[in-house]
Amino acid sequence: MNKLYYGDNLEVLRKYIKDESIDLCYIDPPFNSKRNYNQIYNNIGKEDKAQAQAFVDTWTWDTEADKGMAEIISNYNGVFTKQSIKLITGLEGVLGKGSLLAYLVSMTLRIAEIQRVLKPTGSFYFHCDPTASHYLKIIIDAIFCAKGGDYKNEISWRRHYSHNDGNKFGCIHDIILFFTKSNEYTFNRQILPYDEDYIKKNYASIDNKSGKRFRSVSVNAAGHGEAKYFGEKLLKPPPGTHWRWNQERINEAIKEGIIYFTSNGVPRYKQFLENVEGITVQDTWVDFYSLSSHDKERLGYPTQKPEALLERIIKASTNEGDTVLDAYCGCGTTVAVSQRLNRNWVGIDITYQSVSLILKRLEDSYGKAAIDNITLNGVPEDMESAIALANKADDRIRKEFEKWVVLTYTNNMAMINEKKGGDGGIDGTAFMKDYNEKNEPINKEVLFSVKSNKTLAPSVIRDLNGTMEREGAALGILLTLYPMPNLVKECKKYGTYENKVMGTSMPKIEVVSVQEILDGKKMNLPLPVEVLKKAEAKKETGQGKLEF
Repeated sequence: MNKLYYGDNLEVLRKYIKDESIDLCYIDPPFNSKRNYNQIYNNIGKEDKAQAQAFVDTWTWDTEADKGMAEIISNYNGVFTKQSIKLITGLEGVLGKGSLLAYLVSMTLRIAEIQRVLKPTGSFYFHCDPTASHYLKIIIDAIFCAKGGDYKNEISWRRHYSHNDGNKFGCIHDIILFFTKSNEYTFNRQILPYDEDYIKKNYASIDNKSGKRFRSVSVNAAGHGEAKYFGEKLLKPPPGTHWRWNQERINEAIKEGIIYFTSNGVPRYKQFLENVEGITVQDTWVDFYSLSSHDKERLGYPTQKPEALLERIIKASTNEGDTVLDAYCGCGTTVAVSQRLNRNWVGIDITYQSVSLILKRLEDSYGKAAIDNITLNGVPEDMESAIALANKADDRIRKEFEKWVVLTYTNNMAMINEKKGGDGGIDGTAFMKDYNEKNEPINKEVLFSVKSNKTLAPSVIRDLNGTMEREGAALGILLTLYPMPNLVKECKKYGTYENKVMGTSMPKIEVVSVQEILDGKKMNLPLPVEVLKKAEAKKETGQGKLEF
């Protein structure tokens, strides 16, 4: 059974993921590569915050970071090595308690748990960028290698063809650090077919008899060896070399006609193109780029990775039936590719927006059956859990209740307002088709406002109406944690709106409670406009394998 967790991945890893239960873990945590690199060692003052605000917004030294540092030093859960403890305490002296150290502490906590949950034959891929890859490499070294694991590769993925970075070389690549938990691990060699230019250049010869393309390959190699018969000719290898084949194989090759002689009488081997797999994938990946706005698989998620990237990693380090973990699963590329390749999967994300997008992506691609086979954990299913989500003290997820309510009620047909403050009373927006005064087709806005208060005055409805007038919206929907009969009554004062396309009348302002949503009430708009791009549909083969 595949599993999707909504919540903090550290809590989920510690509470739900068993020791040595995962074959492959890939993570792509949020990190701002545009951070001014020179400010790494000066990350306390105003200048740093002004030049790297996006980074500081994500990673700040706060009580959460202090708690994480204390857990590392005290070897919480017994997962930290003495090397990782010394490393983090040493970095505090170098970096100070700022945004970069907060990021590294957060990663150390999670990498230690990932090492715990991997099987002895498991692999770990950490997707990052050159801004912090050198710090992350030694952190993973201190956890994995200190426990018998091994560093395998620093993979360089060329995201773009070119990029103008001003007065420096353009940064067009990401880094993927590849580690294994032990020296006995799954690795399936990945092969790329030769491109046309390579074939024309290196397999330029055509065999007169078969018409097949081949290249001429030497039959000798470095070393020392004895003379061998090539037909009736007894030939010594050139000085300092030996014939790479034994006599029996040479005799077979002569019969097959794949050994020929140059004008100087030197034997050579015809390596036919059809007998060659291609080129083995190396540690520099340049055969696919980041997704563009025109790519079919693009869903509009800002950090979405191409499926080709995850397909390569999953195929290389797992077999069918193995279990893949993505602890920062975002829009679910790892999950979707694992599903297609017949791997079991576990996904974790801290935002409901990601969870809802993943569920929609899987249903669009594989049908409702794929959703029915998922264990979903952390999503509110009753009033008690909804109230708990609304009252989360963690500042990182203070908008999660709003996202969950809006996306659940609209069945993922709304866009979330991502502003943490000063949102103007708008927590989400949906659209429906209509006609304007000139009878031209237009999209009309529907605004959502979310409130978790136990009591609300009728003025809330008046404020929502004012926001609708300011934004030119057709409808307003107030989503409340608790039932508000007084506000339901107040809404009637604002009349109805008629949709000209459908000739349908509906309340201009409506109040919907969480209990109604849990009971199954959903947004019912005439001709709603899809705000998320549909994932491309996949199908199953007769053997139960998923393919495009």
